[in-house]
Amino acid sequence: MKTSPLILDIGISARDRAVLAENLSRVLADTYSLYLKTHSFHWNVTGPMFQTLHLMFEAQYNELALAVDLVAERIRALGHHAPGTYSEYAKLSSIPETAGAPKANEMIELLLKGNEAVARTARKAFSVADKANDQPTADLLTQRMDVHEKAAWMLRSLLD
Repeated sequence: MKTSPLILDIGISARDRAVLAENLSRVLADTYSLYLKTHSFHWNVTGPMFQTLHLMFEAQYNELALAVDLVAERIRALGHHAPGTYSEYAKLSSIPETAGAPKANEMIELLLKGNEAVARTARKAFSVADKANDQPTADLLTQRMDVHEKAAWMLRSLLD
């Protein structure tokens, strides 16, 4: 006997879930792009602030590694495919790649801009979640905005 697929019925329309998943996919792409950049900078930072930045970048990329899983799992809970390839992320991300190993201060500035970009992307997605009455997604996005705004503040403080 063939069974029919179960219909997802969590109180959010299929259309709203699709729009939410699209917005969360952008958050995921930005988060992964920032993770990759932060990890690269962790490996390649040099100069008098090496120890401080090496440890700071490590803490940040570890947090980002956990975050991509949370965002991807929320997309799946909404019944959609979570993007997971570099080509998909390149299309969705607002964070440009950085080739090579810039000087430490430029790394700080690029990560500052990257964290602000993720916060902006999450804020756009939050308005969609709020409109769809999707509290779990709104909660996740609130937490992500808090993390990225705090990271941006800390990075900015290093440049003052």
